[in-house]
Amino acid sequence: MEVEKKKFEIEKKENEIIYSKAIKAGKRIYYLDVKKSRNEDLFLAITESKKKVTGYEEDAQVTYEKHKIFLYKEDFDKFVEGLEDVIRFIKTEQGEATPRYEEPTENSDTLATEESKSKSFFDKFKF
Repeated sequence: MEVEKKKFEIEKKENEIIYSKAIKAGKRIYYLDVKKSRNEDLFLAITESKKKVTGYEEDAQVTYEKHKIFLYKEDFDKFVEGLEDVIRFIKTEQGEATPRYEEPTENSDTLATEESKSKSFFDKFKF
């Protein structure tokens, strides 16, 4: 019993998040968590969480698909260098990104309501 308790305490300490940053991006959320290893070294745990809905209306089931990457400090420079290189390549090939979704703002709902009031049904279509 005592051995299990110590093992649980070690795992709990091992999984402790020291610092965290969440990045919401459409249907995904990226978590950047700084954690501490058993030997007290800090490392980065990157988690992608994607919401999955199965079923319809009241039968809908919501689950989250998660993928994790652990990045250790000795690899930070190479990882950042590789990431910057790949991003630079994509921007060169395809230009700057255009948002696939729009983050809601306080005024966006108000503006959308005011625009829809001022336009007729056919004004929304371009002929």
